[in-house]
Amino acid sequence: MQTYQILQAWGKILKGEPPSLSIEITRECPLKCPGCYAYEDAHLGGGQTLRDLNDRRGQALVDGVLEVVDRLKPLHLSIVGGDPLVRFRELELLLPLLLARGIHVQVVTSAFRTMGPTWPNLRRLNVVVSIDGLQPEHDLRRAPATYDRILKNIVGQRVTVHCTITAQMMKRTGYLAEFLEFWTPRPEIKKVWFSMFTPQVGDQMPEILSPGERARAIADMMQLRKQFPKLDMPAVVIQQFASPPRSPQDCVFALTTQTLSADLETRITPCQFGGNPDCASCGCLASMGLASIADHKLAGILSVGTIFNASIKIGQKRANSRVNAIGHPQAKDALRILQVKKDVAAGNKEGLGL
Repeated sequence: MQTYQILQAWGKILKGEPPSLSIEITRECPLKCPGCYAYEDAHLGGGQTLRDLNDRRGQALVDGVLEVVDRLKPLHLSIVGGDPLVRFRELELLLPLLLARGIHVQVVTSAFRTMGPTWPNLRRLNVVVSIDGLQPEHDLRRAPATYDRILKNIVGQRVTVHCTITAQMMKRTGYLAEFLEFWTPRPEIKKVWFSMFTPQVGDQMPEILSPGERARAIADMMQLRKQFPKLDMPAVVIQQFASPPRSPQDCVFALTTQTLSADLETRITPCQFGGNPDCASCGCLASMGLASIADHKLAGILSVGTIFNASIKIGQKRANSRVNAIGHPQAKDALRILQVKKDVAAGNKEGLGL
């Protein structure tokens, strides 16, 4: 993240507006991956699931996304799903319009189909391809988005490979190194990211890393970043996996990102995972990246997190003033940070550490 981007985001926070937006633009996905949080029963808070929503397509989807973006004015937009490439024709229309607004756009996909031929040349666009480990495990979990299909569909593209580390991977020494040895030499790959599997509270799943496996993954990444320049993970970010934010109220990413589901109205809280995520086991790379920035001390004295917490408080007061001036907003217009922090509005300031 560049300094000017941090300053832009700070300006949004001071106004009580989340600088980042994530939209599940479709409920559809050709994959049925074990452990996918988007289709868990608790993802939308219970009562309905992603597949139950009435999503949009065609011009209605294009117009709906643009309306949300023009209203919320995010600096960064993540387009997720489902799989966004299910709505490839709409994406072809949307991406130039979004980028023309100066927004940094990230499309997260399984690469089950080809992408636009112009995408590699679009500034501020990052295409992230999710890959679940080495070919035998990946193909079993993520068919029809197999290794062979991904390799075919990314030809001529410039993509970021993202792999979620699971307990199964860490049971074999050298697994992450083998993964990097396969993917980093390929010209289509501009960088690689690792995150860790994040369960819900109370989950008992084979993907969940034990404390020892988590520690080994951290140690492996710390070494591998020196051997593989395309592993785009600074040491300060990797180290955050050892002590993730304790709750959504302590998570900079959760507090600064608004997430909407496929009807473009349903809000996903307390973060992109929805439900009741086990923050002690959080493996979200975005969370770790922003936590590392918050831990940075200016002039060796004042942490960025301290400034952030004060800025959240100022932004909250400004947002409350706007609400009081215009009356109660519609549900779709309420700010994500206010919803997550409504306990603070009631007088409990512990969540922000104020």
